[in-house]
Amino acid sequence: MSVESLPGYEVRTWYSAVEEIVREAGNELEQPLVKAAVGVAIRNPFAGKPFQQDLSSLTDPSRELGIQLGKRAAALLGGRPVEGYGKGGVAGINGEQEHVVACVTTVFGNGFRDAVGGGRAWISSVTKVAAPGVSIDIPLAFKDEVYVRDYYDGITLHIPDGPRPDELLICVAVASGPRPHARVGGMTKQEALAQFS
Repeated sequence: MSVESLPGYEVRTWYSAVEEIVREAGNELEQPLVKAAVGVAIRNPFAGKPFQQDLSSLTDPSRELGIQLGKRAAALLGGRPVEGYGKGGVAGINGEQEHVVACVTTVFGNGFRDAVGGGRAWISSVTKVAAPGVSIDIPLAFKDEVYVRDYYDGITLHIPDGPRPDELLICVAVASGPRPHARVGGMTKQEALAQFS
């Protein structure tokens, strides 16, 4: 993907991870659970600079960032619909956590939702500052109702060479279903969807 595909950001590289669970706790699953994460390392224009109040240059173009990450992540599910989602990011050590947050606000989230087939729930998120070689655990929740406990999960994305000190790693995660053998109660997917019918 060229830099021109993400106006407003300078992309260095893309990362992805896929996990397909077919057996858990000694029992084969009726359907495999597929979880996928995609991240992109972009230059942080605020890294190493004096404090800036206005971070809109990161937020304003972030809809397309959410779309591109969402499309890539959804494709990794191999044709299965997206049922769970999450987002996150890491600032390199010359940046701030707030620089990451500026990239994954509602503007980004709405683009991400559109790319993965919609979603009514707010998107679980995690952000931090770290050195290259970081792993980030991206939280997952049901895309239409955050209180459906069966979907509380996550996926780890390991970044061997990033984020570099002047970079931001922006990432998303998707899942094809709930945790294997989820059985701790709470609102069901069916009960959540009935609210909207």
